[in-house]
Amino acid sequence: MAAPPACDVLVVGSGNAGFSAALSASQFGAKKVVLIDKCPEDWAGGNSFFTAGAYRVAHDGLKDVLPLVSNVSEEQAAKIQLAPYTEDDFLSDIRRVCEDKSDLTLSYALVSESNAAVKWLAANGIRFALSFNRQAYEVDGKINFWGGLCLKTLEGGKSLIEDHRDAARKQGIEVYFSTELLSLRHAVDGEHITAGVRNNEKETSITAGAVILAAGGFEANSAMRSRFLGPGWDKAAVRGTPYNTGESLELAQDSLGAQPVGDWAGCHSVAWDATHADPNKGDRLASNEYTKSGYPLGLMLNIHGRRFVDEGEDLRNYTYAKFGRAILEQSAHTAFQVWDAQTSGWLRAEEYRGERAERLEADTLEGLAELCAPRGLVDEDAFCKTIRAYNDAVHARPADAAAAWNPAVKDGLSTGTRLELPKSNWALAVDTPPFLAVKVTCGITFTFGGLRVDPATAQLIGADGERIPGVYCVGEMLGGLFHGNYPGGSGLTSGTVFGRRAGRAAAAHVGGRAASVVSRAAR
Repeated sequence: MAAPPACDVLVVGSGNAGFSAALSASQFGAKKVVLIDKCPEDWAGGNSFFTAGAYRVAHDGLKDVLPLVSNVSEEQAAKIQLAPYTEDDFLSDIRRVCEDKSDLTLSYALVSESNAAVKWLAANGIRFALSFNRQAYEVDGKINFWGGLCLKTLEGGKSLIEDHRDAARKQGIEVYFSTELLSLRHAVDGEHITAGVRNNEKETSITAGAVILAAGGFEANSAMRSRFLGPGWDKAAVRGTPYNTGESLELAQDSLGAQPVGDWAGCHSVAWDATHADPNKGDRLASNEYTKSGYPLGLMLNIHGRRFVDEGEDLRNYTYAKFGRAILEQSAHTAFQVWDAQTSGWLRAEEYRGERAERLEADTLEGLAELCAPRGLVDEDAFCKTIRAYNDAVHARPADAAAAWNPAVKDGLSTGTRLELPKSNWALAVDTPPFLAVKVTCGITFTFGGLRVDPATAQLIGADGERIPGVYCVGEMLGGLFHGNYPGGSGLTSGTVFGRRAGRAAAAHVGGRAASVVSRAAR
């Protein structure tokens, strides 16, 4: 389909942030909202499609979130332990995990509007569920949610994008795929913006009253990764869409004078399957299942047989997005995750079943090392010695300390000071066969560097500190919110919070002007 010559609000990007912005703009009065994406339709959804669909939300406990979900029986509800997650809790997590380097105004906006944003999505047909499979452990007959997360979309990113597209259709939002943004410039009157686009290989233009950029970061561009993230990042595996290649970030700076801001050397990266996953793009069937996030229950060793992170430093939600970088920094950019029979049964099947991971299993540590050797392990002796030294530190604890082990909380079950690199929580000995290992690499999710915006409206700020008329920025392109790391589930919430704000502001900016542009174009 040919893209239209004019619209009230043009949204660039078909992920959660883009659809949230488009829906908001339409609901706040923009008469003609158009959303474009350079990807073909079968890649709709950007990186949002590949997420687990988790939303980090400030809430008042089970009574607050239960009306949003459809997957909880009365029997389950009676067993759930879900304490309130307050705005102070959420803000504290952002400040702690991002080393107090996040823009506080952006953080306050995200936190304060998180609950309302999710309820707005639910009211518009986005289906939510309690995340039993990813965010809860059943301990002593109780279902314990942990790490500040409990909500996800019904079928992860797949249903999120399906529901967004359905909401857009109902709202009359026009969506065009295979339509790449090539240029942006303000019209002579200063009130309208001309977007040059390539629509199905034909170059044309769209005149808009306002433009909302939601086209993602540069995580799928190996050259930009090397330039901004540093040496070796060209080797990172791409977890999501191959179409987030950073051109819109560069275009906004070069054509509009947008101001770059935030952690351009930082990104969200995780432990990722090193055997089955395509390193250049995500798998739309497997989606998020190549993530390997069970390391807090076991150990991670590099190819030289050495541990390199404190696997129990914090709950997985607060470490998984930075441990990908730690893996990338190891020789060959790979590592081995290791468990024994005590903990392997706690691993999530969707990530560790045979279809999604090569499971190396043996009855002895030496046998496990032998299996790892053809997969890149260089020093089998060091591998076994490292695990045994760890086991010795565990066994040096008082005999009754193991009773405190609880994967749903930071249990304090530590190796103590006997190791140069401790394991601070969930430290059980790896000594009960059969033993299991899985080879992992670094999978990059999204980049943290972006463009400066006015937090109230997500309007772009220029290098001169002035607002750029009629242009807004949300999603991964918005800079300054995350630094070095992020609290799991915050990305989708950010996309919706600032997408709503941008859509509302864009509709207000347009007023009656863009409608007249649409009418003139029609004539």
